[in-house]
Amino acid sequence: MSAPARPVPGVDVPDERGRTGLDRVGRDLTGNPDVRVTDVEVLAAAWHVLRRTTLQVRGADGSWRPQQRETYDRGNGATVLLYDPDRRTVLLARQFRYPVYVNGHPDGILLETAAGLLDDDDAATAIRREAAEELGVQIGELEPVFEVYMSPGSVTERLHFFAAPYSAATRAGRGGGLAEEGEDIEVCELPFDTALTQVADGRIADAKTIMLLQWAALAGPFAVPRG
Repeated sequence: MSAPARPVPGVDVPDERGRTGLDRVGRDLTGNPDVRVTDVEVLAAAWHVLRRTTLQVRGADGSWRPQQRETYDRGNGATVLLYDPDRRTVLLARQFRYPVYVNGHPDGILLETAAGLLDDDDAATAIRREAAEELGVQIGELEPVFEVYMSPGSVTERLHFFAAPYSAATRAGRGGGLAEEGEDIEVCELPFDTALTQVADGRIADAKTIMLLQWAALAGPFAVPRG
């Protein structure tokens, strides 16, 4: 007689974050009639969730083909480019990122726009929180820029992009991130043109930061008027 299956945290019993039913995500999707989800397996749920999903996908010839996809679900996030329109500067976070370090970056230290996960907040609330924690800025006016799936082949995250002006008056805190979350962030103020140069020569290598800097140059606060 086989032993009964052990309860799986995040599936049958609450995991460390109190979640259950993590294997149900995706099973009720109906937006695409050419895709049927037949099985969802939780591979890891220590903090974020790694799933292996079995699909049936209908091709152009009408036949159904089985596929499997692994997806990493870390929730959705937000990022903001903080800029001083009068002094033509931007405010960025300099911090160590282990995933890039293990994938060939010389020291793993990146210059980035302030960013973080939404958790239970809306995107605007979340990015105001992150800007205060990481860069010490109390955001006033906040401009939505775009929403982007950053790595759609494997990561579910949708990232909300914003831009906001800052000044000496709005730099009300020290920034630096939250020590209890292992953050050790250096606040870096750069001339906007210097930041663009660092994009071109590879010193700024973070995708969300590059996208916002290029937006600022092409259509944002530092765009050259046409005509």
